[in-house]
Amino acid sequence: MKVKHIIIALAAALSVGLASCDDKLDIPKHGNMGGQDDFYKTDEQAMQAAASLYSSWSGNYYDWFFLKNLISDDAWTGGGSRGDNADYERLNEYTFDTDHGSIKTTYKNLYAIIYNANLIIEKVEPDTPVKKRVLAEAYFFRAWAHFELVTLWGTAPVVDHLLANGEYHQPNSTPEALWAIVESDLTTAIEMSALPSKADVNDKETTIRITLEAAQAMLGKAYLFQGKDADAAKMLDKVIDSKKYDLYRGELDMLHHAAANSCCESILEAQKRNDPEQTWSQFTMTYLMMGWRTALLNVGDLSQSFALGTYGFLNPKKDLYDAFVATEGVDGYRLKSTLRTYEQLNKEYNLSQKSGERLVGHEGVFNWKNRALKEDCIMDAEYFQGFQYINLRVMRYAEVLLLAAEAHIKGGSAAKAVEYVNIIRERARLTPLGSVTLEDIKNEKRLELCFEAVRFQDLVRWGDAEKVLGQQGKQIPAFVDGKVVPAAFTNATFGFKPKHKLLPIPRVELELNSNMTQNENW
Repeated sequence: MKVKHIIIALAAALSVGLASCDDKLDIPKHGNMGGQDDFYKTDEQAMQAAASLYSSWSGNYYDWFFLKNLISDDAWTGGGSRGDNADYERLNEYTFDTDHGSIKTTYKNLYAIIYNANLIIEKVEPDTPVKKRVLAEAYFFRAWAHFELVTLWGTAPVVDHLLANGEYHQPNSTPEALWAIVESDLTTAIEMSALPSKADVNDKETTIRITLEAAQAMLGKAYLFQGKDADAAKMLDKVIDSKKYDLYRGELDMLHHAAANSCCESILEAQKRNDPEQTWSQFTMTYLMMGWRTALLNVGDLSQSFALGTYGFLNPKKDLYDAFVATEGVDGYRLKSTLRTYEQLNKEYNLSQKSGERLVGHEGVFNWKNRALKEDCIMDAEYFQGFQYINLRVMRYAEVLLLAAEAHIKGGSAAKAVEYVNIIRERARLTPLGSVTLEDIKNEKRLELCFEAVRFQDLVRWGDAEKVLGQQGKQIPAFVDGKVVPAAFTNATFGFKPKHKLLPIPRVELELNSNMTQNENW
């Protein structure tokens, strides 16, 4: 795990350095202290630049994750009471505007990733294997950030170089230009022959950084999103045919926990590690915010295994539970590995709702897939539960299989689509299908990848968003004394409209840049 330790240690050192007190920076300067043009010369300096790039990408995860999950149909905002997080409620209920904090932060963070990638692309000469690999990784991450920009904002500027004075007021781009750089950068990363493949399906070391197959998977996904189905199928098949990845075969309800970090299913993960000496450098709000609102529950027999003190800002919808039941029945293996009902938890673990307390944005369904466990914690801190060493999942092999199935069904290769969907169903302990439709693939993808920040972009590109999300936010439920109150709160304005196919360009960007215009109807 030496490479992983280097990257995390360098990122931690960088963050500590940036956070140091001003008085510690007031030191005598002796001679030329150097600058950008004096850096990026050695393998070690290239690795430091890579650490900074990985750190900026990982640091983007929290806002990116909650933004995309809350504007999907998988979850309610929840929290301790109505208004506990009004910004998240506005996302979830489609009452947000052009100045929303999560939208603004995610947009800014994506350009920070691009900036760090551009530093490497322009400053690092690929004259050693180490520097060549770092350069390929930079092309990958620049493409990844532009992919998010085109699928969420559509007209955000392309930034394909370090901007000089006078270039900061970039105009809007077009989806075509954004897709072009995504394809070009991923193709470059692949064709540099610098990204390694895993040694075998169980190789965890190589998965710590970007692999050749991760770049191929992202390129295949980009092709599919553009309707280039044959190209997508060809590229995604390369990942599958490599035999370097497989579905996780341990207990399915542990797939999204530290026990499965960098497992055979991992395509792309932001790395964490169980190092008490670097606890704060591993800090993330993700599980603190996503975990159940345990202060309002008597957790019963779960008290010994659960990390308590979480806030409940991502509560599964009953509609998601019903979709599972329709596919695999009330006792489905994947269902029970993903969601549990209040009645099940009460019966099996003596969990109960505290008398008189109300869980807002809640329908009596609990996220079991991402439940917070003590064994995932570097430090079990009930007062502020943010120290899990669970790798932050971005893409896994199951998504590759389902993307490939979709590409094949659209391209007329039904046999491949059936094969790939049935690999997913076999792990879920479901009867194989003899044939599949696009609707079957959509359903499997929702169930398999719920809470994994893919659903919203899928609904938009499929043309299903207005139908599925049009009523979202009209009524907000609550869970009181073990029963659902369906319309505990209501909104006069709510739901996905045609303008929401693209998020608004943050207002501050328009104020600072007169060359930009707002997306349509915002």
